[in-house]
Amino acid sequence: MSANMNVFLFFVSCVLTNNFIFSRFLGCCPFLGVSNKVETSFSMGMAVTFVMTIASLCCYMIYNWLLIPLGLKFMNTIAFILVIAALVQFVEMFLKKNSPTLYSALGIYLPLITTNCAVLGVTTLNVNNGYNMLYAVLNGAFSALGFTLAIVLMAGVRERLESSKIPECMKGFPITLVSAGLMAVAFMGFSGLV
Repeated sequence: MSANMNVFLFFVSCVLTNNFIFSRFLGCCPFLGVSNKVETSFSMGMAVTFVMTIASLCCYMIYNWLLIPLGLKFMNTIAFILVIAALVQFVEMFLKKNSPTLYSALGIYLPLITTNCAVLGVTTLNVNNGYNMLYAVLNGAFSALGFTLAIVLMAGVRERLESSKIPECMKGFPITLVSAGLMAVAFMGFSGLV
């Protein structure tokens, strides 16, 4: 029961308390760029979830089973970026073949997952926090679900704003930034939870 409770608290911590978008401010480029439609945002979130989860596993193994034994810990950032780039290429090829409409809808933001600081951030946090393999993978998966939650919520807000009466000077990107700021303040309410 205690292990299940720890995993649940870790889930709440990753998704709400330490949300990559609203608490750590990592991954803001796709957050602001892809969050026009809920469907596209959800698909982007699932692609990021896949990449972050698998990258957390692969980077854990490379760091602990290859870089540390060889005395190459200082190469962790380069190794992590190579793993992330390979995973993103796999996702891009898969989507291009199996879902061309989604591939075109994600556009330039799909290859930008490679340079998404949230993906590199989760692998670096796994190393810095000394997580074991299970918690490294859980941190990747749960943090990505928090990213997905944030981007889908923002897409819902932006879809709603399209039919709202907004002053001309606030239309477009200004109201998006104001909305993102208000959502970040709302997520600050979770800061004392875990």
